[in-house]
Amino acid sequence: MWKDVAPAFQNKHQIVLFDLMGFGNSDASHFSYKHYQALTDYADDCIEVIEHCCTEPAAFVGHSVSSMIGVLAAAKRPELFSQLVLIGPSACYLNDGDRYRGGFEKQDIEGLIDAMQSNYLGWAGQMAPAIMGNSDRPELTDTLRESFCRTNPEIARHFAALTFWSDNRSDLAKAYTPALVLQCAEDVIAPVEVGKYVADQMPNATFVQLKATGHCPHVSHPAEVIQEIERYVGSANSHL
Repeated sequence: MWKDVAPAFQNKHQIVLFDLMGFGNSDASHFSYKHYQALTDYADDCIEVIEHCCTEPAAFVGHSVSSMIGVLAAAKRPELFSQLVLIGPSACYLNDGDRYRGGFEKQDIEGLIDAMQSNYLGWAGQMAPAIMGNSDRPELTDTLRESFCRTNPEIARHFAALTFWSDNRSDLAKAYTPALVLQCAEDVIAPVEVGKYVADQMPNATFVQLKATGHCPHVSHPAEVIQEIERYVGSANSHL
């Protein structure tokens, strides 16, 4: 998913790419439903990767729920992080009356999880175009749908439940690491007001509205994402 973004930084930065446990090329034999019960468990994995691979604080780049995993990791071990780049983050997907609009009602999330349980391939076929947007470029939707279909459906459903029922709003203020929030328009997963909320609640965050649309600008509009990361992280040699 980062093939059009990561190479732009390889001459000036050490690049560390990793898949969340149970996804991509991770060794799913190490996945345990008992162990992975909250996003903080994935944050602990992120911390282990940085401790193992990096000799200096890292600039963390995460998309969607992985953004919040990075926030949780940075709040727990701030000395490991120099900067956070959060693409389409959400601290809570569930609407909370008039106090907070996360974009989803309870029945929306229940329906999404039920659909994943009853017909995962059908769910992937319906959700991929909605998440990706950019309907004039169907090849982007194909990329996302294929990514969904390579994942164990039960692990995907478990992770989706952890994601969409999570509420990490109170954790935002605990992450003092400088952060860049990149937000798209027409994002069905993390509306603009959600991105602004994340930036407003973090102590040292900068909000940037992208021209890109959809929920996956690192796939659909990589040049714009690269430009904003370069502008924020700078040209100094570092871990990314």
